Amino acid sequence: MNRTTRRALVGAALALPAIRASAQGAWPNRPLRVIVPYPPGGGSDTVARLIYPRVSARLGQPIVIENRGGATGSIGEAALARTDPDGYTFMHDAGAVVVNPALFRNLPFDPIRDFQPVTLAVTFPNLLLAHPSVQARTVADVIAMAKAAPGNVAWASSGNGSNQHLSLALFTRAAGISVNHVPYRGGGPAVADVIAGQVPFVFGSASGTTTHVQAGTVRALGHTGTGRLPALPDVPAIAETLPGYEAVDWQGVFVRRGTPMEIVERLSAEIGAVLRDPEVAARLIGTAAQPSPMSPAEFERFVQAESNKWGTVVREADIRLE
Repeated sequence: MNRTTRRALVGAALALPAIRASAQGAWPNRPLRVIVPYPPGGGSDTVARLIYPRVSARLGQPIVIENRGGATGSIGEAALARTDPDGYTFMHDAGAVVVNPALFRNLPFDPIRDFQPVTLAVTFPNLLLAHPSVQARTVADVIAMAKAAPGNVAWASSGNGSNQHLSLALFTRAAGISVNHVPYRGGGPAVADVIAGQVPFVFGSASGTTTHVQAGTVRALGHTGTGRLPALPDVPAIAETLPGYEAVDWQGVFVRRGTPMEIVERLSAEIGAVLRDPEVAARLIGTAAQPSPMSPAEFERFVQAESNKWGTVVREADIRLE
């Protein structure tokens, strides 16, 4: 073996670790998994199944959606907390992720400490719905009705600690009223009983109740967001009566804290590109969801603000799930 050949072989041997490291570090180079911590068919699952096949195509790798429902999302959230911070498992969650620490005393994770925000996906308000027979026609009428009968006006919600329950808690605090909260096991049964006239009021997710309003089976008196909704332009924001009131629900994406930031930034950019696609945006807006992609830094600030806001509401309303 001559000197030139030996040098070439030594150089190739020295280069092998760098080549292997580069191959191992190329993300993604195998299938990914997205945890949806709610059952199939719900709002988060519906949005996930719309956007992640398109994200998969952009990344060039399959993305498997894994539904891990239960305990207002905390079972799936705990599953993410146990994963490696390598970017191959991420989570598409709702706003409950920042509320659960205030609702449950002994969670095995801390979303602020354990989860790295990637991007906000969508936001959507709740609708203040009334049975058509209710004489109240405005948010001010509802407040007056509750003040005339403190604690007696029945108000359904999708369950203790749900976003709709917290929207109600924030509403009663802002309006200075008390009502008779009637929790249900899900938004569907709660809205169904309002349609049937069993309960006069409910906060219902706009994404699931807009069609009922358009059909006339319930009346929308206000919504919990800001401005006007494209699908229901005649329905005012509650903030027009109670300045500063806002209680939007949202869905966003998280990875395990410690995931390399170049992976976080790439995943955020690819999801954002899908959410900005005109076809995807139109389909989301048609369900009253607003595509709202953010950078990881913007979403981190958003998550902290939401955690502070709803933690305060939960504590002041003394809401506990255990």
